[in-house]
Amino acid sequence: MGKYRRIFVIVIDSLGIGEMPDSAAFGDRGVNTLGHISEAVDTFCLPNLRWLGLANLVAIRQVPATRCPLGYYAALREKSNGKDTMTGHWEMMGIETTTPFQTFTEHGFPKELIEELEKRTGHKVIGNKSASGTAIIEELGEEEIATGHMIVYTSADSVLQICGNEETFGLEELYRCCEIARELTMKEEWKVGRVIARPYVGRRRGEFERTSNRHDYALKPPGKTVLNALKEHGLDVISVGKIVDIFAGEGITDAYKSKSSVHGMEQTIELARGEFNGLCYVNLVDFDAKWGHRRNPQGYREELERFDRRLAALISLIQHKDLLIITADHGNDPTYIGTDHTREKVPFLAYSPSMKGGGRLPEQESFAVIGATIAENFGVPMPKNTIGESLLSKLV
Repeated sequence: MGKYRRIFVIVIDSLGIGEMPDSAAFGDRGVNTLGHISEAVDTFCLPNLRWLGLANLVAIRQVPATRCPLGYYAALREKSNGKDTMTGHWEMMGIETTTPFQTFTEHGFPKELIEELEKRTGHKVIGNKSASGTAIIEELGEEEIATGHMIVYTSADSVLQICGNEETFGLEELYRCCEIARELTMKEEWKVGRVIARPYVGRRRGEFERTSNRHDYALKPPGKTVLNALKEHGLDVISVGKIVDIFAGEGITDAYKSKSSVHGMEQTIELARGEFNGLCYVNLVDFDAKWGHRRNPQGYREELERFDRRLAALISLIQHKDLLIITADHGNDPTYIGTDHTREKVPFLAYSPSMKGGGRLPEQESFAVIGATIAENFGVPMPKNTIGESLLSKLV
């Protein structure tokens, strides 16, 4: 039995805390997701995140730093070459990505790929450009409903996304087309990190609304991660949100899909009321998908406050032999130009009722300290070719 019996890792998707030394090389100068949100809004109420030390890591205009943090906190740098969801999560669990995933932002997908996708699915492709998901549905949804064509688009991420109306295109048909797209985009020249099904409902402009039946078809990690090691040693690896998709199911023992970030926290709270031995790994995607990409600092603030309120309930359930870690996978500064992720440091907040101390830890060179800490706690060897230095001995 390790020092901790249960470890909860909650990823606030895109909560960056300031630029890294190499951020300019990624086109991100002066970015700071959390700091700039605080400058763009009038009020900010984050009492629980404050007590965990978040305001000690980054200046939040309305939230003072605390002299008596509940646990330990640090800034984490990303070692991998990228700033996307998969790169960040994979690094947390020991995989360093040296070659970034391909993107098709400027010109859409190649003609040869689109023709093969049309042939294999039986649907004509419309769109094929970089766009906001909600905007392209407004633009092309009525045409898709009327013709049975298939909306395909991308973003600044390495993704191929397909929209389908649940009532006319059909959810199963949408998933079938995405599975074909995933197969096609395994070719090296077309390889994307994820194919994403984006279902929606509604019949006309102004009424369209995306549903929670999104499904991600991700590449498998290039090697075993800490999740695989935990599972192989008989430990629970519980996924909440899109974690199971990010790792293509690798190393997961139980998976819970979430309808929203609020729902994801409610699921996590219920899991904390139960019993398991191992890891509960949570992704809260709305921060990124609804507010970061849409450049909405006010919505991002409100989402953080909703999270903070539910965090209080979760903290009350954290037991003496539990460890809670809160972090992020990249930045997405809602005050910055464009709609892409931003390359930033991320927070590491660690809490357990058993901790006798607390305070700032040195800035870490990789997100992989998280996976390494988990592996050491459970006495599980790190898989071959993984990275990460454990912080377990410092969490006292």
